Amino acid sequence: MLIGGLLKFSLINYPKKAAAVIFTQGCSFFCHYCHNPELVLKDEFNTPLEIETIFSFLEKRQGKLDAVVISGGEPTLQKNLIDFIKRVKNLNFLVKLDTNGVNPKVLKDLISQNLIDYIAMDLKAPLDKYPKITNVNLSSKRIEESIKIIMSSNIDYEFRSTLVKNLHEKEDIEKMAFSIKDAKLYVLQKFVPKVTLNPTYSKKTAFSDEEMDHFQKTSLNYVKKCFVR
Repeated sequence: MLIGGLLKFSLINYPKKAAAVIFTQGCSFFCHYCHNPELVLKDEFNTPLEIETIFSFLEKRQGKLDAVVISGGEPTLQKNLIDFIKRVKNLNFLVKLDTNGVNPKVLKDLISQNLIDYIAMDLKAPLDKYPKITNVNLSSKRIEESIKIIMSSNIDYEFRSTLVKNLHEKEDIEKMAFSIKDAKLYVLQKFVPKVTLNPTYSKKTAFSDEEMDHFQKTSLNYVKKCFVR
């Protein structure tokens, strides 16, 4: 595991749980608006944290934290992710995985082995627009498969989209909601123009609160629950 960061306490990364957040290095996408370039661009990687240092911390937090969130970057790129999560579960923590859905096989393996309790999958764009948003010429079939695996599982999940004005068009949001029709939860995240992978995007404007409210109402035509974060 290449771990680029550890947030020791969070009340917002796992719904209604106190959690530690582990950030893995490396991603399969290069989204312009990504706010974690130090986890995506190899030239910006910090020296990875020692695995045993992570587990030493987690052992001391047993009974004080409810969960561990594994985020990124893209965690499913890590070759020993399953073994890592098994060690976390042996410490009696709930595990939430943040993913972009690029590795459906890994998701299927994790779910079948009862190794994760919550999945948050980023939905980057309408399926036909993925190459434009992610800067990777990837077949949307992987994304579609991950959506099906997650929605057919018996674990808690959410899909979420960070919306960037002039990159996402208004009709894109309805298309994304339709692609996860009948999903339990869809979270629309307002873009915050701070540090971004593509520096020019730090000057991009966000959709207004009124526009985000409209997107929420439109999405509710397709999903069971939708809110703006």
